[in-house]
Amino acid sequence: MENIKAIFKLPELRQKLLYVVIMLFLYRLGSYIPISGLDNELLRSELFGNNSILGFINLFSGGGLERFSIFALGILPFINASIIMQLMTFISPKLKDLSQEGEAGRKQVAQYTRYLAVVLSIVQGLFFTFSFKPFVSPEIPFYFFVLYATLSLVAGAALVMWMGELITENGIGNGASLLIFVGIIAQIPMYISNTVMLVKAGTNIVNVLILILLLLFMIIAIVFVQEAERRIPVQYAKKVVGRKVTGGQTSYIPLRLIQGGVLPIIFASALLQFPLIIGEYIPIESVRTFFAVYYQYDGLAYNLFFCGLIFFFTYFYTAISFNPEELSNAIKRQGGFIMGVRPGQSTVTYLDRIISRLTLIGATFLAFVALVPILGANFTNVTSLMGLGGTAILIIVGVAMDLVKQIEVYIISKRYEGLI
Repeated sequence: MENIKAIFKLPELRQKLLYVVIMLFLYRLGSYIPISGLDNELLRSELFGNNSILGFINLFSGGGLERFSIFALGILPFINASIIMQLMTFISPKLKDLSQEGEAGRKQVAQYTRYLAVVLSIVQGLFFTFSFKPFVSPEIPFYFFVLYATLSLVAGAALVMWMGELITENGIGNGASLLIFVGIIAQIPMYISNTVMLVKAGTNIVNVLILILLLLFMIIAIVFVQEAERRIPVQYAKKVVGRKVTGGQTSYIPLRLIQGGVLPIIFASALLQFPLIIGEYIPIESVRTFFAVYYQYDGLAYNLFFCGLIFFFTYFYTAISFNPEELSNAIKRQGGFIMGVRPGQSTVTYLDRIISRLTLIGATFLAFVALVPILGANFTNVTSLMGLGGTAILIIVGVAMDLVKQIEVYIISKRYEGLI
């Protein structure tokens, strides 16, 4: 309540939050502006009613894909471009050096990411326009539809990417995460409505309550794990400067259980669409059968692939965000040491062993979060909430907690400015 009161007391924070609200409103407005030429009702009933993967992509765009709006691609091209660029930065020495050249280097890498996002949006736009061919109005020449629909989708994706960057620069929170967050939130009323219809159709309400309680338990577990950290005690040696004795304090290094937060599961979810795009254009019956039967939201192959990607991105983000050798050197330069561990290589080995164990636990938890709602839906036979699964809940909770923390940091910084 104190933080809510502070929002109204601090004009700058109030303006930043108002800016975020306006940008999110414009994003939601754009998701309702359709690209003409499709039978949207037929598209929604036949394609999105049967294809869980497209339904999952549609969730990330806030329902823009099933309406085939100008924002149908949402922020996914930019996320996929960010994945590729971060992998390339990790692999390519030139890009790695460029990213470490201060602000100018990071701006250049960000520019490359934008260019790649536009290229990916062209590829994804062509995929969707060709995939939706049976739903194109017969009065419109198909290739003319492909041209203007792809241009509209690419322009919309570029605009969404720009809006996300504006939110990050001028508002509060990470713009891309907030756009995904509001898109998922916008779909919740639909899931509630579908659940009510299932109950009216004869579904056991006890099963619905069990599934809802399971989702609530997951929210509690996600908050607990997101806040969990391992504190490594560090002792600093005393220093005599003139007549004063400094140092000698005991501090700690906080190591989060999940270093990448919600990013590993967002990136894994975004990358899962690529096999579907490729498989759509392979004219082999066995491949089409595989995607139709096994590569579904509740399919075995899909979820194994999903868990594998979650583990990969969790370890990948830990590797690029946490360097045990640099941390060990920093502690040594400040005259500190980890209690019971020798400075130098022993400290590096100790930190590396701890972060490896934490990452394993964090990745296992993320995979657990992704699978539990699917297992719960199969157990209770309540499939109306399956789209609002562990991935969506983790993103909602993670982004909301990150936003609250950034607001708290801003409020505290302003209080200290007032003291100065």
